[in-house]
Amino acid sequence: MFNFVNALIIELFKNPFSLILLISGILGTIYYKKFRGFMGEFWVKVELNKLSKDKYIVLNNIMIKSSKGSHQIDHIVISKYGIFVIEMKNYYGLITGDEYKDKWTQHLGKNKYYFNNPIHQNYGHIKALEELLQIDNDKFISIICISNQAKVKVTAKNVTQLDFLNQLICSYDKEILDDDIESVKTKIESNNILDKEARNEHVRNIKTALKETEHKVKNNICPKCGGQLVERNGKYGRFIGCSNYPRCKYIA
Repeated sequence: MFNFVNALIIELFKNPFSLILLISGILGTIYYKKFRGFMGEFWVKVELNKLSKDKYIVLNNIMIKSSKGSHQIDHIVISKYGIFVIEMKNYYGLITGDEYKDKWTQHLGKNKYYFNNPIHQNYGHIKALEELLQIDNDKFISIICISNQAKVKVTAKNVTQLDFLNQLICSYDKEILDDDIESVKTKIESNNILDKEARNEHVRNIKTALKETEHKVKNNICPKCGGQLVERNGKYGRFIGCSNYPRCKYIA
């Protein structure tokens, strides 16, 4: 095995093109998710930039602090028609879920991958903005935007795909925001956390929280209320849920 690896390395250095391809492949594998995420955010910015500058103010990649911690918000659109808080998910494959489930599902062939309900995530962002701006909750509009590469079968309001994002925003045509939109923009921007280390800490905290949740679920502990996770019968078959249902509706 050692001789084979040595021979492979020597052969690669003899052929620089093969070495470049190998390195590119390794880097592509490592950074693929980051690249997809970056491109997803980029195309949302491009799309939102098409909105009328007279009616809408667009803010991207905002991080603010609230009494519950830090919140990284993908996109905010401020208008007299409301404050649109947009969470972008750059997934592909089939996406299923509904408004009330804790987890949504990404179907890739025969494989299933679960991720946190982005509606719940965006609700936390809206509460943080509500606290910062001192503006009533009914002036905020939550939107979950999923990439065009996905097929979406989600039962929930305001879950859309990139091609229809602006159409959804413009469907809100009743003026509901009394505050001056420029002053709202200024307040958000003045509280936007730009410090790189603070943003990195936010990411580390999220990863830590995910690990803690995974550890609790692995040990049959509900990460939401601390109850016992048990197997239950549902409309679509058996599933793992909290024993404290209906007080706690967590589903693993």
